[in-house]
Amino acid sequence: MALQKREITGRAASRVEQSATIDIELGRIEEAIRRLKIDFDIYFNGAVPRPPLEARARLESQIKRISDNRMLSFAQRYQLNSLIARFTSYRELWRRTLKARGDDLI
Repeated sequence: MALQKREITGRAASRVEQSATIDIELGRIEEAIRRLKIDFDIYFNGAVPRPPLEARARLESQIKRISDNRMLSFAQRYQLNSLIARFTSYRELWRRTLKARGDDLI
């Protein structure tokens, strides 16, 4: 009986730790979106010769990796979807701006 109780509390602690890890990862994604927006703004203002395509690819892979996680709570899924929507709108803005400038990099 005590062993069974220990297993249950161990699973609960593991789930709490996993939830905290996911929250940290969502915070990192939010910060990466903010930094990528700044990097593209710097590029569009002419201070950098190349757009930050590598950073964008890394962010896309981070988003894809966490999207595949089936252990997200409803609140975490909602936060992830709002981050994805923000990133998608920025990505489309960047694509249109690059197309208007004549840069066919994306």
